[in-house]
Amino acid sequence: MGVSLVLGIIALVLGLGLRYWINRRKFYRRSPTGAEGFSSYEKSVIIKTSERLGKWIAYALIIFGVLFLWSYSRQKKAQEKASQNTEIHKP
Repeated sequence: MGVSLVLGIIALVLGLGLRYWINRRKFYRRSPTGAEGFSSYEKSVIIKTSERLGKWIAYALIIFGVLFLWSYSRQKKAQEKASQNTEIHKP
């Protein structure tokens, strides 16, 4: 199993999990009218800023995960092609 496969799966799962966790917290913070409830203005600013930063980190992890998985698939195809070429040239 390749390193890029493992890194791709880990990054993808972490990114999707982080995004799910942030959206779930935001959902449960809403009142029946749809307004978000915070105990103070400072908490509102800190939480919204950290959630925005967390979403950007989640997007980056998802992109890196997809790129690692794509890299793994390209490496695997190249290895299969190389093994086919060596089998053809053997007398």
